Amino acid sequence: MDQPHAAWQRICALDDILPETGVCALLSGRQIAVFRLADDRLFALDNHDPKSGANVLSRGIVGDLGGEPVVASPVYKQHYALRSGACLEDAGTTLQTFEVQARDGAVWLLA
Repeated sequence: MDQPHAAWQRICALDDILPETGVCALLSGRQIAVFRLADDRLFALDNHDPKSGANVLSRGIVGDLGGEPVVASPVYKQHYALRSGACLEDAGTTLQTFEVQARDGAVWLLA
C-alpha cells in the first residue's frame, strides 16, 4: 500500500513474535496487529476489532481456512484474512492492512 510520507519503522526482533501468534505495535497513536506464521511470513492489519469495538486482534487465534491465513477475533470469533483484512463472515467489513517485512532479524512496518 503506497502511503504519502510513509516510512519503514522497526517494530521488534523477529524472535520476539512466536510463530502462529501476534503482537500489537503502537505507531503514531494507532494500534497495528503484526502476525508471524509458522513459515515466518508476516502480516499486519488494524488491531481494532470493528465487531466488538476493542483493540484485541493481536491476541486472536492465527489459523488457516481453506488455504487462507486468518486471525480469529478473541471476542466474537470473526475471521479476518491476513492478506486482505476482509472479514470472512461479513463481506462488508475489511480492516486496513500494512506492509511488513523481516530484515536483519527485525520486523519492519511501513506506516
